Amino acid sequence: MKYLDNIYSPSDLKKLNIDELDYLAKEIRDFLIKSLSKTGGHLASNLGVVELTIALNYCFDFSKDKIIWDVGHQAYTHKILTGRKEFFNSLRKKDGLSGFPKTQESIYDHFNTGHSSTSISAGLGFATARDLLGKNYNVVSVIGDGAMTGGLVYEAMNNAGANNKKLLIILNDNQMSISENVGSMSKHLSSLRSAPEYIEAKLDVRHFLERFNIVGDKINKILEKTKEGIKYAILPNVMFEQLGIKYIGPIDGHDIQGLIKAINNVKNINKPVLLHIITKKGRGYSYAENEPYNYHGVAPFDMDTGKPINKTKLETYSDVFGKYMVREANKNKKLLAITAAMPSGTGLSFFAKAYPDRLFDVGIAEEHAVIFASGLAMSSFTPVFAVYSTFLQRGYDQIIHDVCIQNLHVVFAIDRAGVVGDDGETHQGIFDISYLSHIPNLTIMAPKNKTEFVKMLDYAINKHKAPIAIRYPKGVATDIYSDDEPEICYGKCEVIKQNGKIVIISVGTIIENVKPAYDRLISEGYNISLINARFISPIDKELISNIKNNYDYIFTVEDNVFKGGFGSNLISLLIKNEIFDKKIYNISFPDEYIEQASIKELHQKYGLDSEGIYNTIINKIGNIKNGK
Repeated sequence: MKYLDNIYSPSDLKKLNIDELDYLAKEIRDFLIKSLSKTGGHLASNLGVVELTIALNYCFDFSKDKIIWDVGHQAYTHKILTGRKEFFNSLRKKDGLSGFPKTQESIYDHFNTGHSSTSISAGLGFATARDLLGKNYNVVSVIGDGAMTGGLVYEAMNNAGANNKKLLIILNDNQMSISENVGSMSKHLSSLRSAPEYIEAKLDVRHFLERFNIVGDKINKILEKTKEGIKYAILPNVMFEQLGIKYIGPIDGHDIQGLIKAINNVKNINKPVLLHIITKKGRGYSYAENEPYNYHGVAPFDMDTGKPINKTKLETYSDVFGKYMVREANKNKKLLAITAAMPSGTGLSFFAKAYPDRLFDVGIAEEHAVIFASGLAMSSFTPVFAVYSTFLQRGYDQIIHDVCIQNLHVVFAIDRAGVVGDDGETHQGIFDISYLSHIPNLTIMAPKNKTEFVKMLDYAINKHKAPIAIRYPKGVATDIYSDDEPEICYGKCEVIKQNGKIVIISVGTIIENVKPAYDRLISEGYNISLINARFISPIDKELISNIKNNYDYIFTVEDNVFKGGFGSNLISLLIKNEIFDKKIYNISFPDEYIEQASIKELHQKYGLDSEGIYNTIINKIGNIKNGK
C-alpha cells in the first residue's frame, strides 16, 4: 500500500498533500475489509467514517487536542492513523487491540467509551477544564445521529449552549444506529438533509452577484453575511441554533477536501459549533452498504461473498425469546414489546414482522423505555422490555422509581447476561444481579436451558403480576437437564439431585459448565447434590432450610460479580437465619471489570469453566467422600 504503509503517526499523514488523501482513504478501506474479514469487528460503521477520520487527524493534533468518539466502535481508522495498524490482527482478542478507544492504549485516545450518547458531555468537561486551567487546545466530540435519541445528548447540549465554551461537535449522520433510526429527531435531521432550498438560495445569491461582476473575495464576504439570514429564513427551526449551538451543514462526509475546508473554517470559533456531515454506513463495500445492520458487527467473513466463515446457525436464547413472543402475542392481545434501538439483536425482529403495531422502538433511550413501559403497565397492558444487561444499567433509577415502587407488571427480558466476550469491559453483563437483586418488589429469574426459559417467560407474562426480570446469555440455547422439566412455582428452586452433604447451587445457564464438573465428581465417588436456583430474588426459603438441615459444604456458581450476586446474598440470608456452621464458597467473577476475550477464555481464566469449577470444589472438600 503506497500511502498507508508509510503512516505511523498523524505527523506522517500531514506530509501528504490533499489530493493524495483520497488514495489513502481507499487503502484504509481495503485494509479494514481485509483485516476484519479475518478477526471480525465493527465493519460498517468504520467504513463510513474513513474520510472524516482522515480530515480530523489532518486538521488537529490529537497528541494535545482532544477527541471523544461517541460509543467508540467507529474509531478503527483513528487507531490506524495513530500507530496501531500493526496490531489489528489482535483486534478484540485476549490481550489484543481494543475495539473501542482506550486511554491506556494510546496518547491519541482521550476518553474510554463503549456506550452511546456520552461524547458531548465528556467534551464539554474537557473544554471547561481547559479554560479553568488556562490551556489552549481544541476539543472535538464525534457523535452519530443514532446516539441523538439518547437523553444525555440533550442535557449536554443544553449545558453547552448555556456555558458557551469552545467545542466542536461533529454529527456523523448515516441514518442508522445499529438498526435504522427512529423518532422525531431522525425526522428533524432528515429535514435538514433534504432542504435543497437552502443550497439553491445560496446559489441564487451567487448568480445574482455575479451578474454585477462581484466576484472573488468580495462575493465570498457578501455570501458569508447573507447565508446566515438565508439559513434562518429557510430553516427557522434548526434545534441546535435554538440551544445556542452554531449549526453548520449538512456537508458531504466523504469529500475529504470539503471536510478539511469546513473543519478549518470552524475550529477556531470560540463557542459550541455543530458540524453536520452526511455519510454512508458501509461505504466502499457493497455488502455492508446494502445491509448495514448485518455488517455492523461481523464475525470473520469471506471478502468476495460477504458471508460468514464456518458459521452454523443454531438457535440462540434471543431466537427462543423472539419466537415465544410471537406465539404469545397471538393469544394475548395486551402483550407489547419494547426495544431500545435493537430489535434484531434482542430477537424482536420476528415480533416486528408479525405485530409491527405492538413493537415500540424508542431508540437509544433505555431510561425512557423503562418509564414508557411503566405507563403502559399502568394502563392494563403487559410490556416486555428486551434489553442487553449492560444497557439496562442506564435505566437503574427508573426501574426503582417508576416501576418497582409502584409494583407494576413490567417484564424485563435481560439479554447478554454474563460475559459477552470481545467487546470488553463496557459490554460484559456481569452486574445485573448486583444492581437488581436488592430492589423491593422485583423478582429475578435465570433459566438453565431453553425449555425452562420458555416456562419462565410464560410465568412472567401470564402469571406474575408485578415487576419481574429474566436474565439469559448470549449464545446457543441448549436442552441441558431438560427431562421432566418441573413447572415454575414462585420463589422455588429446582433440586436436580439430592445426594449427600455437599451441594452445588447453579444460577442460570452456567450449569452447562457445572454439569461436566459435577459428573466428574460423582464418577470419582463423591456424593454431591445439585440444585438449579431458578429464582435469584427472592431466594427460596426452603433452600435455606435445606442447607441448615442437610448440607455442610455449599458451592454457588454464577456468571456475575461476587458483590451483590446470588452467592453473597445467600451468605447474608444464612447469617440472618443464624446459620453459622456451614462452609460456603462462591464461584463467580471477581469484583472488577472483565477484559475482552472469548467467552470460553474468560470462563477459563476466572475459574468458571468446568475444570475451574471442579478444581475449586475438590480443593475445598479434599478427601471427603460421603457414602463411599
